Amino acid sequence: MIEPVVEQAARTELLADALFDALVRLLGFALLAFGTAGTAAALFRWYSADELAEGIGILIGATAVAVWLNTKTALQDAILGTTPLLETETAIYTVAAFVGSAIAADGGRRVGDRLARSAFAGVAPGTIDDVGQLVRSVGRVIAVELPESIGDADGHDPVDAATKAALAGQTLRFPRGLTVDQLRDRLATRLERDYGVGHVDVDLAADGEVEYLALGSRPTGIGPTLAPGSVAVAVRGDPAADAAPGDAVRIWARAGDDYRRVADGELRGTAADVATVALDREDARALGSDADHRLVTLPETPDAERELVSALRAADETVAAVPVDGGGALEGAAVGSLPALVLAIERDGDVLALPGEEDRLAAGDVAHVLGRPDALRRLPER
Repeated sequence: MIEPVVEQAARTELLADALFDALVRLLGFALLAFGTAGTAAALFRWYSADELAEGIGILIGATAVAVWLNTKTALQDAILGTTPLLETETAIYTVAAFVGSAIAADGGRRVGDRLARSAFAGVAPGTIDDVGQLVRSVGRVIAVELPESIGDADGHDPVDAATKAALAGQTLRFPRGLTVDQLRDRLATRLERDYGVGHVDVDLAADGEVEYLALGSRPTGIGPTLAPGSVAVAVRGDPAADAAPGDAVRIWARAGDDYRRVADGELRGTAADVATVALDREDARALGSDADHRLVTLPETPDAERELVSALRAADETVAAVPVDGGGALEGAAVGSLPALVLAIERDGDVLALPGEEDRLAAGDVAHVLGRPDALRRLPER
């Protein structure tokens, strides 16, 4: 009778040791999941200023436990020593390990996020990539607040006061992770697209703050694209079926039983049998309001002057006259060193067209330059 009692006591002791060992291992797995999920949550909070999703935190913690288990010999030794892998106790133990790890991982995620939120509050990571410095931001988005005072872009017509009033103080949001240059382009595109602004001149600080903002309107319609001394008129007369805006045309008017040539121009648009043609002001006087016209498309390119004016009106660049003051930054500057294209220089009543890169500006000159509004604004300071 003594031997069975001793054997029972020994079996009970072994079972108690095994149970204690299993609980210790489960606690270790829970701590591993807790620490892994907490670290991941802290890193995610630092990088994105946002909370790590609950499911992702649990998955990260459980994955760490699974990796640990699979690094042991055939998984069996890591669970219950020599216990066969497919026994009921092994299955219960494995399920308990992952359930406990999931609970601990969620707790670790919460604790890690709370600690990181306190440690990194108001701190933005300064990151440099291959393109340029990233805008510093503490959230998932970059909030750009427009100034209350908005100026007029140099060389462009001003934007109406109602548009400026609507934009003053507005806060626009952009995705995180943009460089300063990318944010500047996104902001200009947003203003041009959503508010009908033609040109945007803006300077941004490293944190996305707007240091300077000026707007300009883009001329619309045919008028702004006409060269000096030109007008646009509508004449009744079918152009050729394959005629397109920009084609050079010759206008003929009926004179008795015959037609006579009255003007040459550039086709700008058609509507049924009415064509809009750009031509010289004097030639337009020869067109009769009720005359029967014929338009003949010519195998020629439009007048170079008209093309240049149209291109300048549609481009972001503009032409401005910049005076050169004595003792200023522009005095003595070489034309090729300027951040804009110098088209001509007025000097003592004479005009030097398309000066060479080595030509230098002198006090009293007026330089006619082509460039973007921001470049023209900085030109006097160089």
